[in-house]
Amino acid sequence: MALRAWWETLPERRPLLVYAATWTTLLTATVAATSVLPEVAFVWAVSPASSFSRPCGGGELIRVPLDVPGEVLCLPAAQFGRSGLDLLVPPIFAAAVVAAAALLVRALGLWDDDDPATS
Repeated sequence: MALRAWWETLPERRPLLVYAATWTTLLTATVAATSVLPEVAFVWAVSPASSFSRPCGGGELIRVPLDVPGEVLCLPAAQFGRSGLDLLVPPIFAAAVVAAAALLVRALGLWDDDDPATS
């Protein structure tokens, strides 16, 4: 009972804490979504049900999608491979998303306290 009363009065007693926790949760969810969605798209594209997993003309060819749905381009498999950037790019992209979200919060002035009664 006491915990429920404490939880219900938290926004009144500590509004900045609730505000910070809310924005932290939103930023974390944004980063998680932007980091995971490209992986999900890739896994979906190479799944057995996808049209990209079907053979492409000859033995050592890979299907590459084009802008028009249903159209593909067949390229030699030797042109594709892992590189050192595969481990570097996702964290940099996630950091860029976090920085952009933080700049958006700052640009919108969401941290400004406009209530003169509390100043």
